[in-house]
Amino acid sequence: MSIPKHDEIRVPVMQLIAKEGTMKLKDIIDPLSKQFHLTEEEIAEMYSSGNGPIFYDRVSWALSYLSMAGLLDKPKRGVYKINHKGIELLKTPEKINTYIDNKLETREPSQQKKQTTEEKLNIEHETSELTPQEKLYVSFSNIKKSIYSEILTTILSKTPLEFEKLVVMLLQKMGYGGEIKNSGLVTKATNDGGIDGIIKEDILGLGRIHIQAKRYNLNSAIGRDEIQKFVGALAVAQSNKGVFITTSYYTKQAIEYADNLNGTTTVVLIDGERLAEYIYDFGVGMQVEQTIEIKKLDADFWDSMKDEN
Repeated sequence: MSIPKHDEIRVPVMQLIAKEGTMKLKDIIDPLSKQFHLTEEEIAEMYSSGNGPIFYDRVSWALSYLSMAGLLDKPKRGVYKINHKGIELLKTPEKINTYIDNKLETREPSQQKKQTTEEKLNIEHETSELTPQEKLYVSFSNIKKSIYSEILTTILSKTPLEFEKLVVMLLQKMGYGGEIKNSGLVTKATNDGGIDGIIKEDILGLGRIHIQAKRYNLNSAIGRDEIQKFVGALAVAQSNKGVFITTSYYTKQAIEYADNLNGTTTVVLIDGERLAEYIYDFGVGMQVEQTIEIKKLDADFWDSMKDEN
């Protein structure tokens, strides 16, 4: 079974708390994961950003929405208890999500009304199966995809020689060539022998990575024959390490050919999507537009304080 959305968790978590009396978030995870028949891998699955396990986060948001809608009370920090209204609504579980949506909408104060501290701190409500944190990740992913597209479009507007310079610069930025002075070289276009760039891996240049850069339309596939020609160029250059970089993509046959080369020659294929990702991640020609810092409570810090009886 796939990991349930936070709105799918609300009713089961209410039923669980109603049965147990009071519960902490960490004590809810195990019985709820068993109820949804989740595997160990699904329970431990992290967001692609690395910011915590998905299931834990969705349970946390389900509890937050239930609390904000007035169906759960918190007698202590981090402890949840179902109240009378929550028990009444459990008699008609199919109405709970609609009740929560309506309740949160009425909580949003008008701009003319003076806001209390609680009202000022309400999260902006939007009915969705995604948690606010997941919406942030989706938005961030969409922004990156848009920038990736812009990177590739910009590359295509430049000359082939500029693209060759760019990929050599990128590989150096990724750490290839290390601290070696002038480790990257763009070959002369008139007599490059199918090699567009070279990265020296040591001072004497005994170890070298040879590069071929193809600035193709995004919808034009690179086939096996192009990779075979590059492997031939590597043999002439007496090299066993090659990186083929393109703005487009590779056919299945091209990928299989590169994967199945014998142990003496290694060719790494970088397609347009991966190229744009590397340019973005390693900051080649990029600048930071905005930094968003999200904080959460330090549980150890707050738990060290005495609770009010």
